[in-house]
Amino acid sequence: MKLKVKIKKLQAAAITPSYGHPGDAGLDLHSLEDYNLRPGERKIFALGFALEFPEGYVALVKDKGSLPKNGGLKTMGGVFDAGYRGEYNTQLINLGQTEYQIKTGDKIAQLLIVPVASAELEEEAELSETSRGEGRFGSTGR
Repeated sequence: MKLKVKIKKLQAAAITPSYGHPGDAGLDLHSLEDYNLRPGERKIFALGFALEFPEGYVALVKDKGSLPKNGGLKTMGGVFDAGYRGEYNTQLINLGQTEYQIKTGDKIAQLLIVPVASAELEEEAELSETSRGEGRFGSTGR
């Protein structure tokens, strides 16, 4: 299924997000600057564009698979609603032990545009029983 998404470049250097391979879920997002991210440091990277897509969808900024594995980088936040028309960005944190060098044009995250359901909450005194119940982390053993 193809979804029409409009893009407006807000910075001349902005790189239009694109899929690395046919069938990929995420559009690659690129850095517009050189930056050395120190261990424990967080930084917001402007991406230089705004998007327009239909209601009923949301854009989610997620990790680029190789960055946590190779550099200890993790994206933070990154939920863009259909009504948002401002500049997209992503915040990265370096969870590694060494400085990570980001160069202009590097792929730093990926953007997924996915359908979203709006919830209508109904307050109840009790919820139905399930096999999991209130089991949290480790509820199924090791």
